[in-house]
Amino acid sequence: MNATSANLIERVLPPESGLRQWVLTFPFSWRRRLAQDGAMLGRLMRIAVETVLTFYAARAGEDGRPGAKSGAVTAEQRTSSDLRLNPHLHMIVLDGTWCEKAGELAWEGLGHLRTSEVGEVLERLVRRKERHLRRSGQLRTLEDERGEDGEGDPEGNLAAWAVFGQAPPAGPQWVSRLAPLEPRALAYDKALCASLDGFTLHAATRAGALDPAGREALLRYVLRPPVAQERVEQRGDGLVRITLKKAYTDGTIAVDMDPLSLLCRLATSVPPPRLHTVRYAGVLAPASPWRSRLAPQPAQAPAAKDKRGTRGQAGAYRPRSSSCATPGPSIPTCSPCSSMPSTSRSARPTASAPAASTWPSAWAAMGRSASSPAKSGSDVSRSSTGRASCVP
Repeated sequence: MNATSANLIERVLPPESGLRQWVLTFPFSWRRRLAQDGAMLGRLMRIAVETVLTFYAARAGEDGRPGAKSGAVTAEQRTSSDLRLNPHLHMIVLDGTWCEKAGELAWEGLGHLRTSEVGEVLERLVRRKERHLRRSGQLRTLEDERGEDGEGDPEGNLAAWAVFGQAPPAGPQWVSRLAPLEPRALAYDKALCASLDGFTLHAATRAGALDPAGREALLRYVLRPPVAQERVEQRGDGLVRITLKKAYTDGTIAVDMDPLSLLCRLATSVPPPRLHTVRYAGVLAPASPWRSRLAPQPAQAPAAKDKRGTRGQAGAYRPRSSSCATPGPSIPTCSPCSSMPSTSRSARPTASAPAASTWPSAWAAMGRSASSPAKSGSDVSRSSTGRASCVP
């Protein structure tokens, strides 16, 4: 969570752009299938993002800036605050558009967003999803609903409990096609929030370009894990209590369940294989030619310097300066490997002893005289310190 949000701030999102969160939730009857079918959820996610970005481009065209584009980062969340299965989308959209003028990219904010515009985006989004599912044969009809009878298999009942949270435990289920939408009129529950046919779209949360703390908090909220460890409590009666982040309308502040139900709900929160839970679109897409031009430029770190001057490489060998007060005698090297002979720590010269009297004793500790030349053709071995040394 923290690493991804930091990467978005430092390397992806333009610092001049404000951010607006668009949250899309699906009908209850669709959640079981979308939670397990990653391909279908990915297609519906693409339709939702394209619809929102088209709205931004249309607003820019009305303001006399044709060809302007926006971008979005979409994260999928799979559960509610009580760990009920609830796949929904958090779209972090650049709250405005970028337009190229005279070879330079210019930013223009969206301005005032009206609640009626949120309703228009939701209506267009729902109709596009419905047409797509009908063409692909993934949406059932009312006749199909009437022809179904029976209560289903036990695994299907477990998945239904995972969605509605009516009875434990909760487990997986596979549904062949999505249920038809229940016609409901477009309604506005509150400002910048609309609902239609079981879908809800919320766009009231925004973080400006001059609010770095708000941008980081918004990204961390979108990329949060299913549940925080601090909200899960093991009770003495054997049940597990999950404290809600926000109280329900009926005053409920926590839910209790047995450990098996908790494990089943956690299992359903795992995304399907090969499903990307974070996706980029618009000018932030990986293939967009504008992404590299809009991304924040990393600050160049100054070259590291030490007290003696600039070093060429970290850990590189630095010869002794010729201005040393008490230079020692030159150290003979081994002719076959042209390396310095290995010495033990006790045989190395100390600062308190004179250099002229220390080096002969060091050579004597190694079993050879300081004046004896290095023999050619000697074998090369490795000492206990890991350095190559010559053995006569």
